[in-house]
Amino acid sequence: AARGGLMRRTLADLLHGLLLLLAVGVAAWLSLGWTWRVDLSHGARASLSPQSVQVLRQFEGPVEIVSYARENPKLRETLGAFIGRYRQFKPDLGLRFINPDADPGAMRERGITVDGELEIHYAGRTQRLAQLDERALTSALARLVQPRERLLAVLAGHGERRIDSEANHDLGRFGAALAEQGVRALPVNLAEQAAIPANADVLLVAAPRAALAAGEVAAVVAWVEQGGALWWLTDAGGDTLVDALAPQLGVRPLPGTLVDSAAQGLGIGDPSFVAVTRYPPHPITEGFALTTLYPQAAALAVGSGATFKATPLLRSGERSWTESGAVADAIRYDADSSEVPGPHDFGLALTRLSPRPDRAEQRVVVMGDGDFLADAYLGNGGNLALGLRVFDWLAGDDALVDTAPVEAPDRALALSPRQLGWLGAVFLVGLPLLFALVGAVLAWRRRRA
Repeated sequence: AARGGLMRRTLADLLHGLLLLLAVGVAAWLSLGWTWRVDLSHGARASLSPQSVQVLRQFEGPVEIVSYARENPKLRETLGAFIGRYRQFKPDLGLRFINPDADPGAMRERGITVDGELEIHYAGRTQRLAQLDERALTSALARLVQPRERLLAVLAGHGERRIDSEANHDLGRFGAALAEQGVRALPVNLAEQAAIPANADVLLVAAPRAALAAGEVAAVVAWVEQGGALWWLTDAGGDTLVDALAPQLGVRPLPGTLVDSAAQGLGIGDPSFVAVTRYPPHPITEGFALTTLYPQAAALAVGSGATFKATPLLRSGERSWTESGAVADAIRYDADSSEVPGPHDFGLALTRLSPRPDRAEQRVVVMGDGDFLADAYLGNGGNLALGLRVFDWLAGDDALVDTAPVEAPDRALALSPRQLGWLGAVFLVGLPLLFALVGAVLAWRRRRA
């Protein structure tokens, strides 16, 4: 009987061990083939929005993300965790790191200015991202997955900045960045063709220096009248299309060069540079936190009676003015002259109901500086990133994705001086007295016992 009981216990132990091994094996198999995830953060901030998931499902092949991040474990871990949220829905979304310090010259040539900057590659096209948030990355992915090539028509033949030339004054590097994003930049000489191509998404006019013929002016004016998107870069000191475009848009550059002494706080000694670190609210600048630099800018004035609604994009600081003389090292505002004190708007977004049936809204951007996109200055701060944002908005690409920004709950606690005093009294005086009283009571009770 004793031997039978021992055998039964042995068999029971063996069966228990086998069942335990089987349970471990099943759990391991389930962990490989099945995942379960729950987001308990406030407002599901740790999860992708449905719009982002929908964009990821449109891709039919692998997507590669290259991050130009230094050997900073914390930064790389943050980037990896953020991209990991997207990889849950698209496992073939790859991420690799390149240390920009390994080849600084190549990084400058590519226009990499931000530690951790991203390049997203898909089907031979590229999008660049200088800041890390879901709205920006999802918008970049949405632009990559769209099959249609976008067209930027660039006015040429009158001393404008050339989009097909890599010279300090021209926009060749910006044109190359657009090409990486599936945008074809087409120089348009109206002396050789009668009209601006009807399939162009945006017309760029970059401060023509030579006068346009009457027929050429009429073609540009007709483009705006018929609802075409326009990007007008008008430099300080001269633009032969001012008289034609200013009345039509209700915007005119002010005389003189815009100077802003606040730029000296950023270590910029040249007073002709205007530095912008804060931007008025607009879809183009929403969430944009990069500094942009503008040399030799012109302030803009909005007239009355215009059919367009003007919204500021770029604004100088309180210590700015329109300098009427030569911009030298030692300048100051002259109240007795024609100079106008700031702040001044020198970038405007204009909108109105579109006369075109394929668009609900006509969009125009007027900027009082073309240098910020020129090859000599494109690598400054966020100049390139802002230029790409302007084009996307003008082309109507904000409609590709409407990802609401996911914000953290408000953790700020605003207290008045009186409330702070009461709080200090409670923690610094009240609690120590309470603990002392409790200790005295306990000591008294022990002595009585």
